[in-house]
Amino acid sequence: MESWLEVGKLDEIPRLGARVVRTLHGDVAVFRAGDDQVFALDDRCPHKGGPLSQGIVYGHSVACPLHNWCIELNSGCAVAPDQGQARSHPVKVEDGVVYLQLAGARAAR
Repeated sequence: MESWLEVGKLDEIPRLGARVVRTLHGDVAVFRAGDDQVFALDDRCPHKGGPLSQGIVYGHSVACPLHNWCIELNSGCAVAPDQGQARSHPVKVEDGVVYLQLAGARAAR
């Protein structure tokens, strides 16, 4: 069964920024777009493994800080002509709190 993990309040994630959630399977970057939509991707660019959480968020994309690859936040796909994909994770916001769903994860508490 899939569990929702509480990440924190939406306001704790900067607009056009990210917060890193450490998991047993690696870091997940939870992004907040300028329109307050929230997305989650593995915190590794598909190109050279750069930390996407440290990239520049614009629209619903993030530019990898290492080589400026553009990654779509909703799918994790690199924008052409680049190829590759960072794994995406379901997220939701309820009452101003962000939740992340990880396959096989158990909720804390």
